Amino acid sequence: MSSPPSDPLPDVPGTGHLRSPGPLGRAAAVLLRALRRRGKPLARRTGSRHRLGRELDACRQERDRWRLHADSYERELTRTRHERAHLLAWLAALHPSSAVLTPDAGSGPEGPRLLCVEAGGRQLSWRLSPADLPLFAHVPYAQPVIPDSPAPPDQTAHIRRHTRLLAMEGTLFGATAETWAAVMPLRPGEH
Repeated sequence: MSSPPSDPLPDVPGTGHLRSPGPLGRAAAVLLRALRRRGKPLARRTGSRHRLGRELDACRQERDRWRLHADSYERELTRTRHERAHLLAWLAALHPSSAVLTPDAGSGPEGPRLLCVEAGGRQLSWRLSPADLPLFAHVPYAQPVIPDSPAPPDQTAHIRRHTRLLAMEGTLFGATAETWAAVMPLRPGEH
């Protein structure tokens, strides 16, 4: 039975009717579908490449910024270590009777040394790098002494207490008679 003349033919495009394509039409349809599928992810991949490129640039800038900070901290640490060595050399010069250099335990002949100074009845020690040893030419060398007693209390706390004691001593014995008269007036009958 033939279709009425008002119905469009099945092979006319845009009619919504499926037509049975030939081999060439099927190949074209498969190719079109493949290109459509690849086109969308390709656009997404291109966008993600740009995004990844921006993120990589941001990471490199961040790395460079942190490298500048690290270089700055390294310079500051070097300056602080150099100043520490000078202060310890000065401390050793102020205490020539008790200051000695000893080899650090477990180090070889060219290894680090310990500066040992007795202050406030206790031996204090600081590790020195071989590069700082020329600052300590005025300090004699000695063999390390192994203490018989257990580990002493905190060295920093001892330095803090000893500094307070020396400051009080300087205040008490360094004041002039006029200063004491102003602070503690004489009692009646004392001259």
